Amino acid sequence: MNGFEEPYGMLTFKAPKELNLKVLNFLYDDDELKFRFLTTLGAVHYPNNKGQELAVVYHLHNLSDNVRIRFKVFTDIDQPDIYTATGLFSAANWMERETYDFYGVNFIGHPNLKRILNVDEMDYFPMRKEYPLEDSTRTDKDDEMFGRGGTFGFGTEKAAVGHATIAEADKEDKNGRDIL
Repeated sequence: MNGFEEPYGMLTFKAPKELNLKVLNFLYDDDELKFRFLTTLGAVHYPNNKGQELAVVYHLHNLSDNVRIRFKVFTDIDQPDIYTATGLFSAANWMERETYDFYGVNFIGHPNLKRILNVDEMDYFPMRKEYPLEDSTRTDKDDEMFGRGGTFGFGTEKAAVGHATIAEADKEDKNGRDIL
């Protein structure tokens, strides 16, 4: 295990993917640690981490001491195999299915790993950062409606006095008349 950090006050650490079940079992079985509740399980795609593009993230909770931790394992996107946690946490069943459905992580030993939210015919995994976020060829959208400029910038135009935007300034002058 390595990479011990505490972002946002939550202890976070990493382990090799081959050890995910050993680490989860230890955290579950240890009488002092007692991390026996799987809050959530998901994935993150890091396209620039060659050989470790996909991270599977487990959030565990010790209910008796009210302590939470985050545990991460990384895998290669070309062979995204991770051992299933369904034998230890029954809640992992659907969470692993969703993670497979959106990221393509293959949970080895899962009792019924299949798509649950996307159609079976999909030959890609939509949450991977492999596709542009927007279609630049679209002509039917108005950037003004998304807060990205336009003729009337929805709070980007300057007020008559000072450097504040109209959204931030009083909308009346000192005589009570609208300045718009």
